[in-house]
Amino acid sequence: MSPRGVATPDVRERLFAAAERIVERDGPGALTSRSVTTEAGCAKGLLHTHFAGLDEFVAELCLDRFARTAAKARAMAGLAGQGTVAGNLDAVALSLFDRGGPALSGLAMTRPTAAARVREAMKDGGPGFGAIQEAIAGYLEAERELGRLPLTTDPHTVALAVVGTAHHLLMTSWPGAPDPRPAMNRLVAALVGG
Repeated sequence: MSPRGVATPDVRERLFAAAERIVERDGPGALTSRSVTTEAGCAKGLLHTHFAGLDEFVAELCLDRFARTAAKARAMAGLAGQGTVAGNLDAVALSLFDRGGPALSGLAMTRPTAAARVREAMKDGGPGFGAIQEAIAGYLEAERELGRLPLTTDPHTVALAVVGTAHHLLMTSWPGAPDPRPAMNRLVAALVGG
């Protein structure tokens, strides 16, 4: 445990990772400020030093994870012509389920103030499912131009199907639920070939 008055390096990420472990292991109801700081091995008040409260913390955690996935989706543009289309698309789609994705979605839904804050941030341009969808569509357009997808492929519809399915799987999962990844693999294979 970090002693009082000693700086904790990468405190946001340390607290976020601790929260993900708690929610994934014990469910959204187990998340408290104290459980997060205990799991992170930090001083009890550290979360409130960096966030106005647990709702702000949860909102920032969700927004941070959306931003990471959106950045990964944007990086797909550089993969056009490399590997397989299905493999590249799978990697981004499955990243939505990494690091407690289903559990975090459930967490945001159990905290209306946090959910409202996330919606507001997205309305103001923060990355979310829309940004991920746009990045996937752009990648698929590039692959179609390279001839790696049939000209009849509609990149925007495929992107909507992938992101919509991911959203559905995230919103209907719970700790201990069946792994959503095989369903996503099957969808990607059906949409762009295996």
